[in-house]
Amino acid sequence: MAGRSVPSALPFKTCDVFGSPLKPLNFLPIQNRNFQTKTLVAKRRANTRTESAKIRNRRTLKKFNGTRTKPRLSVFCSTKQLYAMLVDDQSKKCLFYGSTLQKPLRGDPPRSTIEAAECLGEELIKACMDLKINEISSYDRNGFAGGERMQAFEIAISRHGFLPR
Repeated sequence: MAGRSVPSALPFKTCDVFGSPLKPLNFLPIQNRNFQTKTLVAKRRANTRTESAKIRNRRTLKKFNGTRTKPRLSVFCSTKQLYAMLVDDQSKKCLFYGSTLQKPLRGDPPRSTIEAAECLGEELIKACMDLKINEISSYDRNGFAGGERMQAFEIAISRHGFLPR
C-alpha cells in the first residue's frame, strides 16, 4: 500500500433537504417521556354448560335448515305469551305464524294462555295439512326450556306426530 495514495474526501454541496453544514442532521425520532401502558386481558371462551341459550341456538341453526316441504318449527316463549312459526330457510319465508295473543285463539269466553297455547298447536296442525306438510325438519325452541305453555303446545303437536324425536 505504499504506492497507493488515499483519496481525499470529496466535497459535497449541501441543500435544504439534507441540512446545511451548520445544522446537524437529526434522523432519530423525538422521544416522548409520557408512556401509556395498557394491560392485556385474555378472555377465555365460556363453559358450554353455562353459555347463554342464544349462543347455543345460533350454533344449532347452522345445522338445521327448513325447506318448503319440511320446514323448521321455531317457537318462542316469553314471560306471558307463546309465538310459533314455520320457516322455510331456503327461500327465507315464513309459512305460518301464530301466537297466543291472537283473538281467535283466545276464544269468546277468555281462555288462559295454556289453553290458548294448546289451540295454537291445533291451528298449526291445520295449517300444515293445508300446506301439505307431513313433517318438520327441526323443532327450534330458541334455547329455552319448556314451561307449561310450551308443554301444552308440544302435546297438541305430538298427537299428530310432528315432533321429531
